[in-house]
Amino acid sequence: MKNENESVSVSKNESVSKNENESHDKSVQQIQHPFHKEHPLVLVAEQNNEGLKAYCDGCGELLSAPCFTCFHCNYHLHKQCAEAPLEIPNHRLHPKHSYAGFFLRQKPCLYDDLVYGCALCKEKRNMFFYECNDCVFFIDIKCAQLSSSFKFSQPSKHDIHQHPLTFIESLKIIDVSKRFNCSWCHEPLIDAIYLCPDCPFIIHKKCLDELPIEIDHLTHRLHPLILNRSDSDYFCNLCQKQHSGPFYGCYLCHFNINVECAWPRSTVEDKSRHQHPFTLLRRQDSFICDACGTEGNCISYICSICNLMVHKDCTSLPRIINFSRHDHCVFHKYFLKGFTRQDCKICFNEVKLDRGSYSCRKLGCNYVVHVNCVLEHEGLYKVIEEEKQCEELEEKSMQSSIIRIIEVNEAGEATKIEHFSHQHCLVLADKMEEEIDRKCDGCMLPISNIFYYCSECPFFLHKTCAELPRIKQHWFHQSNSTLYFDSFKKCDFCNQRCSGFFYKIGEGWDMCLRCAKVSDIIECKGHQHFLFFDFKYMEKCNGCGETNRYGAFRCGKCIFALDFGCLTLPHSAIHKIDEHKLKLTYHDDKEQSYCDICEKYRDPSLWHYSCSICDTSAHIKCVLGHFPFLKDGVTFPYYHKHHHDLKFFRKVKGYPECSYCGKLCQEEILKCEASTCNYIIHNKYKCRWRY
Repeated sequence: MKNENESVSVSKNESVSKNENESHDKSVQQIQHPFHKEHPLVLVAEQNNEGLKAYCDGCGELLSAPCFTCFHCNYHLHKQCAEAPLEIPNHRLHPKHSYAGFFLRQKPCLYDDLVYGCALCKEKRNMFFYECNDCVFFIDIKCAQLSSSFKFSQPSKHDIHQHPLTFIESLKIIDVSKRFNCSWCHEPLIDAIYLCPDCPFIIHKKCLDELPIEIDHLTHRLHPLILNRSDSDYFCNLCQKQHSGPFYGCYLCHFNINVECAWPRSTVEDKSRHQHPFTLLRRQDSFICDACGTEGNCISYICSICNLMVHKDCTSLPRIINFSRHDHCVFHKYFLKGFTRQDCKICFNEVKLDRGSYSCRKLGCNYVVHVNCVLEHEGLYKVIEEEKQCEELEEKSMQSSIIRIIEVNEAGEATKIEHFSHQHCLVLADKMEEEIDRKCDGCMLPISNIFYYCSECPFFLHKTCAELPRIKQHWFHQSNSTLYFDSFKKCDFCNQRCSGFFYKIGEGWDMCLRCAKVSDIIECKGHQHFLFFDFKYMEKCNGCGETNRYGAFRCGKCIFALDFGCLTLPHSAIHKIDEHKLKLTYHDDKEQSYCDICEKYRDPSLWHYSCSICDTSAHIKCVLGHFPFLKDGVTFPYYHKHHHDLKFFRKVKGYPECSYCGKLCQEEILKCEASTCNYIIHNKYKCRWRY
């Protein structure tokens, strides 16, 4: 993780114009915040209804003055959030590691199953949070300020929970009561409670004191059920899910009920989810849930007005969500009218039209997904409370990376622009004046079709790359991604060192433009079926043979998967081994194959480059080199033992000797940028390190 424990520096902009309004005559306060290093943040001291229609990136609340803002990146912080301490020595909710310290972090990892949520409000909210330096405990910035109201728990007469419980006497200071009910009686949290900072367990003080040790339950009439606690997972026979912690069980029959399921609420009413109340219906038989389309057992809730029967959890399904893998908000419906057969756009299995699903309302958009598929990963969706928020999200994603359009043609195309990534104006063209192998400075792929170029220096952008949104929501993660330019950066998805455009996704991921253009459902020339991204896939890639660690694009009909690196390979490449272009090839019928460049064994089942005319074939890395997406002349940032900076070059004139090993340099070299120095080495670890 990057060092975020830097001081927030404050500076004054003393230079002002005499002709400006009196309100601007005062010095403009700026801060350099460690979570937004690209530009300084400027203080906005007074409320402006037009200028502050945004949300704070620190606490997620509606922005209000005073606040700090970056007008380039649409990044905002309340003054209180911007000035929050970067480290606090301890927190009373987590005395176990009070010696370790708690550090301010930018965003919680929303899909991390090790962390349930904020220790107090129980949510993974998209805001700053304090993290324990020794474990996964965290508390968000809003809840961290409430510790003065807490009292530590006293030992209770029932050892029902595996973690220490914290006693909270008053709930007026927190909003956890609005979203959670008592884990035992399911009534609202209006009195004193015991709360577990490490998991979602919350119980009234009164309920804990009166919790029965033995109960008779109608789902198991043969024997009484005894209160137990388990540190390991157990299976609840009612909700059909794994749990840990307190449960009622029958040792003779191996029948267990989670405490929360033992006495379910008789009525559930939430008009933001469903317009009518749901009523508990106890039954011995299984049923098909009308909300999600999957099987349920024993406990169900019914809406007699709408003739619906649903799981207990499905009584509170969000009506609208913003799903990262679709451009528009999707809405929950109990059945779909006017549709023919639809396949889920996540798992590609059929969606039952007479059962609940999520679908897009946009005209002409037939996006439909299963309820359990779309809600599987918390980090990929955000609950939308009001429909008008959908329009606000779409407007925010429309910020262009073109700063200014200077000229347009008769067709309305921008022919001359200012772009955030370059200091000069760019001009539109449809072909190169000379037959030169130029690459787009955004995606580092060869220039083709229509593009923008700089008339003052060698800078080129595909038209599609120039028109990319500056801020967008990428399907990989439920957070805004910001476009930026870097001359040398490793992409966290294809693992290539690249120059060009990147999207910063969430807090810690850098995605190159080639990967950013890959959709979550893709058609690939190397396979006959569509591929979709599976976050849980950890098997080998069929293109390169490497094991995937963070998911892959897999086929829903057969055993086939590809990683980002293989999906973004150029379809053709040039190499001196052959006079023709080498084509990316997906299979080889030969039993034994060798690379014509390195002359070593090549696995015929893996992807490679080949020429069908000359019967040439070679490893992908032998054709493309180690850094195929780096721009010539960039300063090489990795460690070396030369006293000047080294620049990377893909090709070199002549065959100079390597200053370390003495062998001739042919491709991918590092050259000293000092004009008086003739230092040149191979771009290999042993030559860089040992000289």
